[in-house]
Amino acid sequence: MTTTRTWLVTGGAGFIGGNFVLRQMQQSDIHIINLDALTYAGNLDTLESVKDNPRHDFVLGSIGDRALVDYLLSRYQPEAIVNFAAESHVDRSIDSPDAFVQTNVVGTAQLLESARHYWRTLASEAAARFRFLHVSTDEVYGTLGPTGKFTETTPYQPNSPYSATKAGSDHLVRAYFHTYGLPTLTTNCSNNYGPYQFPEKLIPLMIQHALAGKALPIYGQGTNVRDWLYVEDHCSAIETVLERGRPGETYNIGGNSERTNLEVVQTLCRLLDELCPSSPHRPHQQLVTFVADRPGHDLRYAIDATKIKTELGWEPKESFDSGLCKTVQWYLTHADWVNRVMDGSYRGERLGLN
Repeated sequence: MTTTRTWLVTGGAGFIGGNFVLRQMQQSDIHIINLDALTYAGNLDTLESVKDNPRHDFVLGSIGDRALVDYLLSRYQPEAIVNFAAESHVDRSIDSPDAFVQTNVVGTAQLLESARHYWRTLASEAAARFRFLHVSTDEVYGTLGPTGKFTETTPYQPNSPYSATKAGSDHLVRAYFHTYGLPTLTTNCSNNYGPYQFPEKLIPLMIQHALAGKALPIYGQGTNVRDWLYVEDHCSAIETVLERGRPGETYNIGGNSERTNLEVVQTLCRLLDELCPSSPHRPHQQLVTFVADRPGHDLRYAIDATKIKTELGWEPKESFDSGLCKTVQWYLTHADWVNRVMDGSYRGERLGLN
């Protein structure tokens, strides 16, 4: 008789975590314990299709609640913790950094302590299988000039409260491996895009504004460069690291798709022109508007994903064009999900997003 494997996934009602949970329900036999505090970006609508799946147990709560996390670990005996839980929007971190410190630093510290104590109770074979995978960002490395890429040994130089708190959490994860031997893994990814992304982020925000005939605001002159990673590719990379990564190691995950923000928006506009031929706002590029740059805006991010490719055999399947086309088509056919986020009804209140 085979025993179903169990993973504790934190932040599994958010964008990347939600896509990861849905993927496990569709493509594996993993039992997921999904712990999420349902802050503004946590959305149970994303998990609607799996709410009755016996392999998915949703738990409302925070990674900083030691008693709750200790209980979940004791009850379900997971062989892995996958930590997506984070405050992640740079603009919000500039306006209100406290929440980022509490969740990204203090919360991760509490989760690590729970994991450490749980891991020490496991029998030797189970302890050898256990993994703590921490999902982080390329923003911890700071900014690049026109050349070069981030590697796993690039020094940390975070420039926003968001990236600084993620850097702090990365350091804690590293310390728990070197100090206690906890079998940790860290992934640092480039900018994600795809289905179920909260519409304050660049791509879904621009889609919604364009469809409504609103201005498409771009910081500065739109020359900031990001490496774009389709969320499904990111989820497959996390699975690969979880299954085959070496404890204590960091793996950079990138999409091999560098684009300026202006190029991203221009490509979106062309796609919307093609997919929405009856739109009264065509050509959508006429809606582009340049606005004052945000404080400390990093110029360029670029991931060198050689390590994960050579050591673990992973590379992205989607190009930027193919992934973006899938993304736009998803938003066009899931207006109900978007509207419930925009009017706040997904959490029982209006958020006033505009």
